Amino acid sequence: MPDPLILYDKPIDGVASITLNRPEALNAINMAMRDDLWTFVQAALIDPDVRVLIFRGEGPRAFSAGADISEFGSAPSLHESREARRQRDLWALLEDLPIPTIAALHGFCFGAGIELPLYCDLRIAANNTQIGLPEVSLGYIPSAGGTQLIPRIAPPAAARGLILSGDPIDAQQSLQWGIVHRVVPADDLDGTVFAVAQQLAQADPELISAVKRSIRRGLDLPMSAAIGQDTLTARRLSHTLTDC
Repeated sequence: MPDPLILYDKPIDGVASITLNRPEALNAINMAMRDDLWTFVQAALIDPDVRVLIFRGEGPRAFSAGADISEFGSAPSLHESREARRQRDLWALLEDLPIPTIAALHGFCFGAGIELPLYCDLRIAANNTQIGLPEVSLGYIPSAGGTQLIPRIAPPAAARGLILSGDPIDAQQSLQWGIVHRVVPADDLDGTVFAVAQQLAQADPELISAVKRSIRRGLDLPMSAAIGQDTLTARRLSHTLTDC
């Protein structure tokens, strides 16, 4: 039997871990892996014991080198390809996930290998991490959200340069631009990620979900409307909040 493309386990109470498991291909995300990712994210979503979800990459060289370009153009038709993505939209699922998500980054994080982490709430990077969006230099667009997510996180001018040039940046530059939240020695990556996950798992899941929803919706609202939304949310959660 071939090795599973995705490893799923619960290393800590309240925490699930999804690991990309194609180290021989630098964890390039093929269609089968994307379908498995959708399945395991759904499994974590419906599991009442899972309060935090971690994404990791197997092997020492890469979190993920991106989409598996060997499959490009292999779908029976463009219509069928689009329909398959619509029915199992991994990116939309991650965007709306109510539980907190953490990406543990190391090595190459290119294309979809950084776009997936961009949907996560927290990104913690080993000091050997390399981040890049090489799609334009390969003749296509970063279609898993890179053109929209990076400019919402990094300074706009820096985001444009990263996307248009395709040149990778290192962990420290990613930290300066806000693409990752923390950089740690490679040997400390798992321990740091698990410690953060354990802390998040101890928080009230209803409160965490409400905060995530408020942040997501507020980005599309004027400031006054977003603050008004937060006031209503605080009232609904009054049993968990104390008066300021």
